Amino acid sequence: MKTALYSLVLVCFFSCKQSPKISEWRGPNRSGIYAGTNLLKEWPENGPRLIWESEQYGNGYGSPVFVDNAFYLTGEIDSTAYLFKSDLKGNTIWKAPFGKEWTTNFPGSRSAPTVVGNKVYLLSGLGDLSCMDAQTGNRVWQQNIIEKYDAVNTRFGFAQALYIDGDKLFCMPGGKEHNLVALDRFNGNLIWSCQAFGERPAYNSPQMIELPNRKILVTFSAYHLIGVDAETGEMLWSQEQTNTKHEERKPGLGDTHSNTIIYENGYIYYAAGDGNRGVCLQLSEDGTSIKEVWKNKNFDSYMGGIVKIDNKLYSTGTRKPFLKSINAESGEMVDSIKIGNGALIAADNMLYFYNFKGQVHLVDYSNNKLTSVSSFKIKKGTKEHFAHPVINKGVLYVRHGNYLGAYDITK
Repeated sequence: MKTALYSLVLVCFFSCKQSPKISEWRGPNRSGIYAGTNLLKEWPENGPRLIWESEQYGNGYGSPVFVDNAFYLTGEIDSTAYLFKSDLKGNTIWKAPFGKEWTTNFPGSRSAPTVVGNKVYLLSGLGDLSCMDAQTGNRVWQQNIIEKYDAVNTRFGFAQALYIDGDKLFCMPGGKEHNLVALDRFNGNLIWSCQAFGERPAYNSPQMIELPNRKILVTFSAYHLIGVDAETGEMLWSQEQTNTKHEERKPGLGDTHSNTIIYENGYIYYAAGDGNRGVCLQLSEDGTSIKEVWKNKNFDSYMGGIVKIDNKLYSTGTRKPFLKSINAESGEMVDSIKIGNGALIAADNMLYFYNFKGQVHLVDYSNNKLTSVSSFKIKKGTKEHFAHPVINKGVLYVRHGNYLGAYDITK
């Protein structure tokens, strides 16, 4: 009787055990679509009310990641990479160094942390891969992926938000042999390695496709989109980015593919402005092959992110400074407005667009039309306006280098 009762308790414990909460780059499912209701549909003339602002975070382009009543943000100060933990009033709880940061061209932190339960995972521009305690900032483990996997860095430094699935951490060192790796997230030990094409990384933060019988990690290397079996590391399929001839390929030419792909109902959507630009692929039911459905050369964002709402895709242009919407089924242009190049997110039936000139636009996308309803300009901060904005609990957060501003966007 006792044995049976003990077995029943164990079954209940393991069946009821929940996976730890994951907070990451571009919100839930890396979609760029944030939760929120009762948000303003128009801003005051000078923009939404500023709640607080701070200029303490050092150089950087990574976005804040929120967990409960705190957020995590990376920044570079005097060539050192720091992770900051702050409360929702902007007060620093702690800051902890985690390696050497990129200081050459566009100096500063490159990517957002990934928070899983009580651990934070992050990668510096110089390849220091770290796991840190989310409560204290203490280092759990660290390795340099250039040294560990005989890898090469990119022209602008490593820039990938690490992907976590279960006990696995996925990262692209870009080595000839160890091109894409899965690590044990608790100790950093290698689980599998995929050689793929042996290319350097492409500044891409990967996405996971979950099928009934398989999980596929999808990311870019310098000249290929690749799909890899997340359990075994087998490369299942690829698509070459053919815009740059083989003899002309070199760091910084044709290898910048920073937008995370979108997957929905059997279709993969991406915008690779330095590659094939806007593309839709149909994934086979078993996940082992892809078929191209359409291309749109004008849907050419490099790093501003893509948002899919219903049957429309939204993103910014690169060659022409327009915010664009296209039909997800056909790839045909629906509408565009000339408000610059930049980063795009969405919440509560509105788009939020932060362009490279520091202007933040609130955009209505109803009735197949794009309309900039309101805008304001970020006047503080340092260097380029490259960071993606974030919305959390009715507050819009915008980073500009060492600056972070929190704006009330609730009615």
